[in-house]
Amino acid sequence: MATLDFTKYSLYRWRYIIGYTLVGLLLAAVLLFAGTFLPGALSAPEMSSVVVSESLRLNDPSTLAVANLPYHLLQAGFFQLFGISVFTIKLPSLIFALLSALGLIVLLRRWFKPNIAVMASLIAISTSQFLYIAQLGAPNILNIFWPIALLLLGTQITRVKKLRFLWKALFATTAALSLYTPFSIYALLAIGLSIALHPHLRSIVRRLSKVRLAIISALLLVLVAPLIFFIFKDPSLSLTLIGAPASWPPSLLENIITLGRQYLLFWEPNNGTSMTPVYGLGSALLIIIGLYRLIRTRETTRSYLIIIWLLCLTPVLILNPGISSVTFVPSVLLLAAGLTSLIGYWYRLFPRNPYARIAGLVPIIILVSALIISGLARYAYGYSYNPAAVARFSSDLSLLPADTKQLVVAEDEKAFWSAVARYKEGIEVVTEPTAPRFVLTRAALRDDFAGYTIVRIITNPMSEASNRLYIYQKAN
Repeated sequence: MATLDFTKYSLYRWRYIIGYTLVGLLLAAVLLFAGTFLPGALSAPEMSSVVVSESLRLNDPSTLAVANLPYHLLQAGFFQLFGISVFTIKLPSLIFALLSALGLIVLLRRWFKPNIAVMASLIAISTSQFLYIAQLGAPNILNIFWPIALLLLGTQITRVKKLRFLWKALFATTAALSLYTPFSIYALLAIGLSIALHPHLRSIVRRLSKVRLAIISALLLVLVAPLIFFIFKDPSLSLTLIGAPASWPPSLLENIITLGRQYLLFWEPNNGTSMTPVYGLGSALLIIIGLYRLIRTRETTRSYLIIIWLLCLTPVLILNPGISSVTFVPSVLLLAAGLTSLIGYWYRLFPRNPYARIAGLVPIIILVSALIISGLARYAYGYSYNPAAVARFSSDLSLLPADTKQLVVAEDEKAFWSAVARYKEGIEVVTEPTAPRFVLTRAALRDDFAGYTIVRIITNPMSEASNRLYIYQKAN
């Protein structure tokens, strides 16, 4: 009896190209959607990021003593070029998200088979967690970007013989720049411990000549020197970079309960500023399967790294339960390992039956499709219609009339609006009105504007408090 040869079909031969094309199209669509339309407004962390970025002055080193300096410099550069708008605030994160997603695809292709890389990439970039961080105009995206860049460059060093010194120099550069971002030190710690403990990685480092090692060390020192200077100027910066809690001692029991709710409370999802649980039930099960697989194959380089990384992150998460973005990359790697286990198990059951092998992929494809659709739907619904999520975002910047001359704000929002005004000619930001006509924010609303009348109220129907801005004019 003749067997069916699937390799003769064009769809089969082009399956990976089709898969990666779908990944690229989905990536472009979701980033455009998330960055432009949903939530299409600003959260408190984004407004704080604007204030920090706008305050940077290259001629004043004291202003540069801030965490996430590379991100804020890029954001400040966009402000100089294009002004401050909702899109320019989010643009640095969208760029880093695009680079992160592309890097993740390449990394998964290096570590796993092409089919696993395609499926895991589609799941990862469609999760509500990734989409939220991708559009958030704040440095959280660096907790995803730096680990991916480090792992990808490290993989190049171990597997590519050509231009190996160049890859090592790029790795050192990336490692140095990542130190400016809080919590990045733990990914570097995991990589360092893996090198120290795993014989294969140790041998690669030992083969590095003393001259080249000296060059890389000098490069690393040059890039880290400004950070050392900033820490000397402001010692509290070091605590921020290692992720020390703002209040001490932390409530460990309360933090552990919070972690449990964020990662395990599947039956009671919460759509706040960041959606919980962080991963859906299907993704969580794949992650658990992947963890089991890595524990069983703990002798491999990959297993060493991920297990050590998770051990380093565990106490950090207990102290800072709200920093779920630091778990994204190791979780995706575990998810890919879980998919590998599922497909491998089915193939071992039917090593010679092509029909059974193909049929076994159907439920896996259905599972992956369900995870993608549920991730996208959860993000779209949560940041469009859920009152708890929508209430945490402000559209006031987009609603501000173009002809505004004087903007009256509350004291606690003056820093943000003053930063905006520096890139909008003719706008004066004050806490007390002096002009015959002014725009008032909702936070500054009160009843003692004698001699003025309200001529227009600007509303946002998507906001819980829909009356956002008031236009006052002096009474005749």
